[in-house]
Amino acid sequence: MSTGVQILAVGARTPLGLTAESSAAAVRGGIARLGRHPFLVDERGEMVRAAVDTRLEQRLLCWERIALLLTSAISEALGKLGALPRCNIEVLLALPECRPGFSDSDTERVVQALARVERWAELRFKVAGRGHAGVILAAQLAVERLSKGRTDLCVVAGGESYFVGETIEWLDANRQLTGENVRSGFIPGEAAGALVVATDAMRRRLRLGGRATLVGVHTAFEANRIKSEDDVLGEGLTAAVAGAMSRLRLPEESVDAVYCDINGERYRSEEWGFTVLRVERALRDSAYEAPANLWGDIGAASAALGCVLAVQAWARGYAAGPRALVWASSEGGLRGAFVLMRHVHG
Repeated sequence: MSTGVQILAVGARTPLGLTAESSAAAVRGGIARLGRHPFLVDERGEMVRAAVDTRLEQRLLCWERIALLLTSAISEALGKLGALPRCNIEVLLALPECRPGFSDSDTERVVQALARVERWAELRFKVAGRGHAGVILAAQLAVERLSKGRTDLCVVAGGESYFVGETIEWLDANRQLTGENVRSGFIPGEAAGALVVATDAMRRRLRLGGRATLVGVHTAFEANRIKSEDDVLGEGLTAAVAGAMSRLRLPEESVDAVYCDINGERYRSEEWGFTVLRVERALRDSAYEAPANLWGDIGAASAALGCVLAVQAWARGYAAGPRALVWASSEGGLRGAFVLMRHVHG
C-alpha cells in the first residue's frame, strides 16, 4: 500500500524516558536501563532480568501498566498539536497478543481505562493490531480510513508490558527469557509509542507541521512461526518489506536506515538475514538499529517506537539519509513494515 499520509506528531514512554525526545536521545547515547525486576523470579528462583519503568508503581497489574504507558504517550503526541479546531479523531491501538497473563478481558480493560480519561471523551478507541507488528496493521487501517475521509486524524499507538507472574512463567517455560542456560532469549521490557497521522490535505487544512511521510505500509503473514519446528525462511517478512518498498525508485531511493525488533532471539535474527538477501538492493547498508539491548523487548510498542526513533533522527540532524525502514514480527505470524521519508516543509 502506498500512502500520502503524514506523521504529524509522536509520543513515547519507555524505561529510558518519559517523552519521545528523551527516549530517542537515550538510545542515541547508548544508555541502557536493564536490571533485575524487584520481585518477579524465574524457575531457578533468580530475579528476572528486566527493563522496568521505575516511575510506575511496581504492584500494578499488567493491563494497568499498559493503560498508563499508553495514556502518557498518546497525551504527549496529541499535546504537540496544540489547540485544534473541532475534528474527528480515532485512536487505533496495538496491544499484546493473548497469552498467559494477558487475556481478551485485559484488552477490554485497557480500552475502557483510556476511554475514561476525561479530556478524551470525544475520542474513539479501537484495537486494530496485536503483538510486535500490531502498530503496522493499525496504520494500514488508519491509511484506509483517512484516505476515504471517514476520520480527520488518527492516533496509532502501541503499548506493552510483560510484568505479571503468568507471562514471565510462560516465557521462562518456552526458554525465551535471557539467562545462564538460554542463549536465544530476550530481556522483557515495557513501553508505549504513539503517532498522530493525517492526510497531507488535512494537515494543511489544520495548519499543522509534518514530521515524516508514510511512503509505504504493508503487512503479511508468516506460516513458519517462532516456537514451531519449521525452518525460518523469512518469507512473510520479505513480503511485508517488499510491499512497503514497492513504490521506491531503486536504487536511487534506497533506504538509509533500518529500525527493528530484533531482541536476541535467534529466530528474529535469522528471519531478517533471509529477508536481507532478497531485498538488499533496496538497502544502502545492511546495518540496523535494534534498541532491545537498551530498553528490553517492547512487544506491541516496537513499530511505533521505531518510527519515533526515525523521526527524532531527522529532527536532530543525525539521520543517515531521508528514508527509513521500520519492521516488526508478531509471534502469531503477522509481519509488517513501514517506509518513512523525512518531511519536507511546506
